[in-house]
Amino acid sequence: MNIALISHDQKKDEMVRFAAAYEPVLSQHRLYSTGTTGERVMKETDLHIHRFQSGPLGGDQQIGSMIAENNMDLILFFKDPLTAQPHEPDISALLRLCDVYKIPLATNIATAEVLIKGLDRGDLAWRDLVKDKEGKLHE
Repeated sequence: MNIALISHDQKKDEMVRFAAAYEPVLSQHRLYSTGTTGERVMKETDLHIHRFQSGPLGGDQQIGSMIAENNMDLILFFKDPLTAQPHEPDISALLRLCDVYKIPLATNIATAEVLIKGLDRGDLAWRDLVKDKEGKLHE
């Protein structure tokens, strides 16, 4: 599965700890990330991550493009709800795309843990079933 790791500045340490704790599960999948989050996670783990631009510089939109092409299966986005984000429209668009394309999305560590444990059990295998040869969802 293709999994995106994204975190706001105040949540980067939390994402690093989460990725380290679930490294055995995450290592079995293709990982993508916005720039700084991916860099930080790779420094603290043995995970290989394809890094896009940082979120404010277009990384959220790059991941959104993968969602729109049905090439992303899970988003773990640790948002900071207490700090205004200058690229809020990009964040809203990314969240909307997750809803449109039925992509499981966690915006905090509690939900991320539920999703990662489900992923480990095979609960998200349905993502493979809804894709056809072109990677489009069956409606």
